[in-house]
Amino acid sequence: MTQNAFISVRNIDKHFGAFQAVNGASIDIGHGEFFSLLGPSGCGKTTLLRMLAGFEAPSSGEILIDGQPMTDVPPNLRPVNMVFQNYAIFPHLSVRDNIAYGLRKQKLSREKRYEMVDEMLDLIKLPGYGERRSHELSGGQRQRIALARALILRPKVLLLDEPLGALDKQLREQMQLELRALQQTVGITFVFVTHDQEEALTLSDRIAVMSGGHVLQIDTPRGLYEAPNSRKVASFIGTMNFFDAQVLGAEGGHFVVETQGLGKLRVPSAGRNLAPGDKVEVAIRPEKLTLSDHKPDQSDGAVSGELENAAYLGERSHYFVRLPGVEQPVAVSAQNSEGATSQVNANTHTWLNWSESAIVLIGKE
Repeated sequence: MTQNAFISVRNIDKHFGAFQAVNGASIDIGHGEFFSLLGPSGCGKTTLLRMLAGFEAPSSGEILIDGQPMTDVPPNLRPVNMVFQNYAIFPHLSVRDNIAYGLRKQKLSREKRYEMVDEMLDLIKLPGYGERRSHELSGGQRQRIALARALILRPKVLLLDEPLGALDKQLREQMQLELRALQQTVGITFVFVTHDQEEALTLSDRIAVMSGGHVLQIDTPRGLYEAPNSRKVASFIGTMNFFDAQVLGAEGGHFVVETQGLGKLRVPSAGRNLAPGDKVEVAIRPEKLTLSDHKPDQSDGAVSGELENAAYLGERSHYFVRLPGVEQPVAVSAQNSEGATSQVNANTHTWLNWSESAIVLIGKE
């Protein structure tokens, strides 16, 4: 457990019969952090969240919250609360009674309960909604009510299992910003499960990328995007072009690699221990490539190819360039600035250009 960890997951395994849902997961989460578990369906993220909540018991390993072991602590006694994707708003209760539902076992006066509910309604920007019923609420409003019902109990940790998954794209993006602002206002630790990479990048202080029950990498959104530690992470976070390569040698804090498609490159070593002859991959994001109709006078790297296709997406365009010896066309993304044309002729000769800092070195899996 690191010194500043508020939640510590230590070597957690979870088996369902012969199936291992979580495999040796270790994660430390800081107090007040917005932390996301990101990965495809079946990667183990929801199972890990349910173990934090106490709804599932680890097969082995240990979970601590605020320094206290949770192994023998039942869900109702843990300092956590959970928000589910379906919200579970009770249709027969008013908004006020839905929010106050968790307070029913506390010896509070009616006035105190109403006061706490009104504070929550102000917090979620729904003042005056206390007497409404669920059928009078939009999807975004129901989501806010579910958050208020969880937060009114003042948990140390709020667990969120894809709570925005049922919303349409526009409302989902709006609620992402509101959820982040809410977390910063209340200042408690949020652990958020999602399969949506953009959602995780937008909301999170840090993200754990999971696959096949394993935690592949934990980093800030920028760290994951700019410096993925594996092809799986690079593929899941955004779009990436990959090129097979072989290490030729090292010079001045760089490796010299021979790539299939991009030629010979100098790549920052970033502390990696590689030897001549090692097989690696180099990767580059589409938006870090540029196109030109002639070889640039100044560029860290350039290679010629054939422009095969293009797709106009409004604010940006995607281009696909065929390089000799490369099986997949290379994706290039460019913003459509004012007056820019999206007209592209197929099979047009073009040059791909990039800077040295755009290249990411990834070990061969």
